[in-house]
Amino acid sequence: MHFPRVGLLDTSQRLAHGLAQFGHESGGFRYMEEIWGPTAAQRGYEGRKDLGNTQAGDGVRFKGRGPIQVTGRANYRTYGRAIGIDLERRPDLASVPSIGLMASCAYWSAHNLNSFADRDDVEGLTRAINGGLNGLADRKARLIAARTLLT
Repeated sequence: MHFPRVGLLDTSQRLAHGLAQFGHESGGFRYMEEIWGPTAAQRGYEGRKDLGNTQAGDGVRFKGRGPIQVTGRANYRTYGRAIGIDLERRPDLASVPSIGLMASCAYWSAHNLNSFADRDDVEGLTRAINGGLNGLADRKARLIAARTLLT
């Protein structure tokens, strides 16, 4: 899978937004796996049916991985199938940068995140990825930096 196939990098606007969001979620591309505390929020992954976490231990087993931090058994199944890799059986593979990137791009495509990037809607894009506005200031700063690099 390459970026143009999912439409992530086919315009400088989309690329800048992708870099900003992926950069924030992965701690500047340093972490391809969520740092596990577990925090109260992470403990909340356990048993979350909306994430497909239905078996004991699914919370930590299907923690955030890849540059967009794909989380939950259902997402590992969906985006693993999309890229042709059984991430549900081998969730650790989503930490491999190339595989995590492919799964993240599949997530981007499936959720039509280009529509937010095309509208320059950082808040909407952040909510679509994170569920809230966590790290919004950092995401905006990363977007400015990415735009500077791309011009």
